[in-house]
Amino acid sequence: MSILIFVIILLVLVLVHEFGHFFTAKKFGIRVDEFGFGFPPKLFGIKKGETEYTINALPIGGFVKIYGENPDEENTSGPDAARSFVNKAKWKQAIVLFAGIFANFILAWFLFSIVFLTGSPLVTDSIPAGAKEKMTNQQLVILNVLKNSPAENAGLKKGNVILSLETDKEKIYNPTIPILLNFLNKPEEKIHIVYTYHGKEQFTDVIPKEDSTLNRALIGISPAVLISGKFNFFESIKYGLETTIISSRDTLEAFGKFFKGGEEAKVARDSVTGPIGLVKITGVVLDVGIGYLLSFMAVISISLAIINLIPFPALDGGRLLFVLIEKIKGSRLNPKFTNNTNMIGFIILIILMLLVTYHDVISFLL
Repeated sequence: MSILIFVIILLVLVLVHEFGHFFTAKKFGIRVDEFGFGFPPKLFGIKKGETEYTINALPIGGFVKIYGENPDEENTSGPDAARSFVNKAKWKQAIVLFAGIFANFILAWFLFSIVFLTGSPLVTDSIPAGAKEKMTNQQLVILNVLKNSPAENAGLKKGNVILSLETDKEKIYNPTIPILLNFLNKPEEKIHIVYTYHGKEQFTDVIPKEDSTLNRALIGISPAVLISGKFNFFESIKYGLETTIISSRDTLEAFGKFFKGGEEAKVARDSVTGPIGLVKITGVVLDVGIGYLLSFMAVISISLAIINLIPFPALDGGRLLFVLIEKIKGSRLNPKFTNNTNMIGFIILIILMLLVTYHDVISFLL
């Protein structure tokens, strides 16, 4: 189920991105030869006007084949050269290239707005201060449970909402994360936990174990506080936009740490996740709830947009850099150079993706 949901998420994110390129190219009179769902080999296609809409065998995204995006003799000086991407004004080329990135930001805004409109929960770090003040419903949710931990042995699962904690001496309702951590710091003392599982109230007893590395007692869970509140249409749009901006800022900071030296860079690089890791995370957020899944999808959309902004060959940011250089230079770059550079960049990206996937597999096996 997690794999299917992740494939659908990825398909939507990439198709929205490609639709941004498709829509603006059409508006500027640039010929679009193909809009593909999935990646080749092609299964079948329908031609409508000059564009063929294809369904392909690998359902991991999509693509748009824009005439003249990779310059050659035909599209630079052939019979249909006037409708070639490469022969359009530089500002039009820049808008077509940036449109995919912009579409991903718009999608994130839309998804966050839906979450606010429906009253679904959000992680507290991503919520604008103005919205947080009006949100009264709070839940302490288990996002992950370590294997062979006291929590797993007690039957706790990802997606459980903790309602109360109790020992012989005290009882706490609706705990926050600091209260939870302090309460669980009772090595070898039985703790009674009341929680919900798929909306049904249940309970279990768990005994925390001392962690010599952290010098404290733990039960082996990763908790998060989710808060929610229902807003009207206009408030949802406003707070959806603010959440998109906050999440974009946080994502940029994370990328900054990735390239920075020191311990922060190591932590950021260790946290890089590929397709397998994202499938696993999808399973966790799906257990928490549909609203959290929409928030997760919005964050991935923002990450996809920011990655594409990087001025690296084959990415939109790299192509935008070439357009900027040509504008400053006043003449076109050698088509052979740009095409080969983009091809090399694409190969490097595929290698990096394989390395990240390998890291995911090793982490999963361990």
